[in-house]
Formats: sequence, structure tokens, C-alpha cells
Amino acid sequence: MSEAPALGDPALIWQSLYVTAKDGLKLHVSHIGDRAGTKLPVICLPGLSRNVDDFDMVGRAIAATGDRWVVALDSRGRGGSEYDPNWKNYDLQVELDDLLTVIVALGLDQAIFLGTSRGGLLTALMGIVRPSAIRGAILNDVGPIIEARGLARIRGYVGKLPTPKTFPEAVETFKRVFGGHFTAIDDAAWLRYAHRSWKEEGGRLVPRYDPNLMRPLADLDLEKPMPDLTPQFDTLKIAPMMVIRGELSDLLSRKTAEDMVARHPDAVLHEVPAQGHAPLLEDAPTIEAITAFIARCRPA
Repeated sequence: MSEAPALGDPALIWQSLYVTAKDGLKLHVSHIGDRAGTKLPVICLPGLSRNVDDFDMVGRAIAATGDRWVVALDSRGRGGSEYDPNWKNYDLQVELDDLLTVIVALGLDQAIFLGTSRGGLLTALMGIVRPSAIRGAILNDVGPIIEARGLARIRGYVGKLPTPKTFPEAVETFKRVFGGHFTAIDDAAWLRYAHRSWKEEGGRLVPRYDPNLMRPLADLDLEKPMPDLTPQFDTLKIAPMMVIRGELSDLLSRKTAEDMVARHPDAVLHEVPAQGHAPLLEDAPTIEAITAFIARCRPA
């Protein structure tokens, strides 16, 4: 895989701001680029246990095209956002309410949404509650049919990985757990992934998410078929759509991805070689495909 750590202007620096959710929880927002830009802003939404740093390279590349603001949200319990004392609030409806609060607070009437996994589910829900806000949707390895084996694998490791003592040890842990799903990334990429997943606190490494995130999924019966979310994802027909799939993904099948594109009046499919769930959005071809897609999205 072609890694692209230099993509985007290194002089562009991510900055932080905070928005208060309806229940008083503090939500962290990272942003980069021209806040006063005339082009459509881009809202980046991470996966289940992920955070805004997953969008570092692609966000800088998007911002470097000029005249565009890129915003990334840490959902509650992730990254720089506060952890919720009530784990039952790690729920898509609550997180959707948080997203709406952030959008209003930042004055984002229309935007292009880039959602990885759970962030893609939030994007589809936005298509139901605030369709006028969506002027483009980029879905990173998620669709209306979620493969149970992929969900089972995620449930098996979130909050359950052994705590590494050092970042090199974290890299070795990740290689052991995820090496079969990311077969061509180099050591620098593994190290970046480790730093996006763990942080130093009190002289030790701790996850950059609340381990209670998995509790809402604990009782999910994976022996039963996953619900078909086609009606929810069909709401995204209102704007251009890009589906990104990892070639080795066990959460989004190729058939589901192809069906998504076939049903949509203006959609493209981009598959990332040698990567599983979810593609890291760091390779040059994927970043170039994303920036090209964004360039053709237009305000209403």
C-alpha cells in the first residue's frame, strides 16, 4: 500500500473547541482549514471506539485544497470528549442529538459528511432528521447490511485488549490482533494507529475511549440476522454518495457495497486494497479519490 504521510499541508494545524451537549456533557471538536471558506464544509465522524485523529491525514489534505473548513467530532466517551457516567447513553440516538447540537452551535447548515463505520450510521440517520444538511456523503466501510462476524470481532476486542506498557508493545499487539486485516501497512502506520488508540496517563497507557462503550452491544444476539437498514441509507439519495470499502472487510461485504451504489442515482465505490475494517484513509489513492469526490459536491 502506498502510504502518504506528507499529503496535505503540514503547516495546517488542527485546533480544538468544545460544545456542550443538551445534558451538559462536554464534546470535543477538532477543526482545520478556513472557517470562513465559501466551499461546503466537511464533517468527519469516527467509528465506534475511534476518535478525530483518524482523520488527520485526509483532513489536512481536504483543507489544503483551500477555502474549506474541516470539522471532526469526538462522540461522547471517545477522544477528547467527556465520558458519560451512564453507559446507556452510548446510543446512536443520543449521539445523533449530540451531532445536531454541534452542527447548530457551529452554524453548519449544509455540509459533506465523512463517516467511518458508526459515523456512517450517524450520517444515514442525519438523512432522516436533517436531510437538508447533507450535500454529500462519504461512507467508510459501512452500509445497510452489517455482517455479524465483523460485529462479533469488534465486540470481542473493544475494551478487552491487554493494556500495553509502551507504544512499541501496543504496535505488536495491534499487529497480532489486526495484522490479518491490514496486510500491507508499514511500521510507521502501525505506530500512528497505536497513538490514535492509546494515550499516556499517570505513567501508563490507557485507551482513548471509555471501555463501557461495548456494554450496549453485550446483549446483542449475533445468531439472529442483523436488521436491514436499507430504508435509512436510502435517505442519502438526496446527495452524491461515495462508498469506501476495505478489500478485506468483514463488516461490509462487496455485494452490499455494490448494491448501495446501484440503488443510488449518483454514487461511486472505492475499494482499498489489503485493508479491512475500517480503511485508515491514509493511502494516496484513497485520499485523492475523496478530495475529487468532495470537489464535485455543491450547495443546494
